[in-house]
Amino acid sequence: QNFPNPFNPSTEIRYDVPQESDIIISVYNALGQEVATIVNERKQPGNYKVIWNSQDLSSGVYIYRMQAGEFVMVRKLILVR
Repeated sequence: QNFPNPFNPSTEIRYDVPQESDIIISVYNALGQEVATIVNERKQPGNYKVIWNSQDLSSGVYIYRMQAGEFVMVRKLILVR
């Protein structure tokens, strides 16, 4: 999960990669439209964190989707301005 949540204007997402994988982390609005791609690269095994700055977006609920190979995880982000 991201921290802090709710957040303004940036949040940190931590994730672990157990084996070398192509990692994609994308953010979607409530209508399902992609508003940002935070990570899109091949990662070696290890612990990672990424800080996402949402300065161009309005308050609301967003969803981030992380994909690593066949693994997919979806979590909710709450942006409060």
